[in-house]
Amino acid sequence: MHTSPPLPAPARHALVPLQQWVTARIAVYLDRLPETIDPHVPLAEYGMDSVCALSLCGDIEDVFGLPLDPQLAWDHPTVAALAGQLALHGAVLAPEHRR
Repeated sequence: MHTSPPLPAPARHALVPLQQWVTARIAVYLDRLPETIDPHVPLAEYGMDSVCALSLCGDIEDVFGLPLDPQLAWDHPTVAALAGQLALHGAVLAPEHRR
């Protein structure tokens, strides 16, 4: 697992909506309620597999326009880590994608 540098202020502001979005997507793929997913528990413990990781990266590319390697989900294996990486890459969640 890679360690990320501290987030700059704009990225920290985007982090909560990004965590909520990642949690919602993971919940769909894993057929779980979003509130049952702890943002600090490795997603593999919930049953995330390579198909889920690939689908999640596809959603990220579609929603944020960020081309990503599916390895991202394994390098940053928690909701918090994934959301942090998205924030570092400048991802901003448009209002229509917020829950």
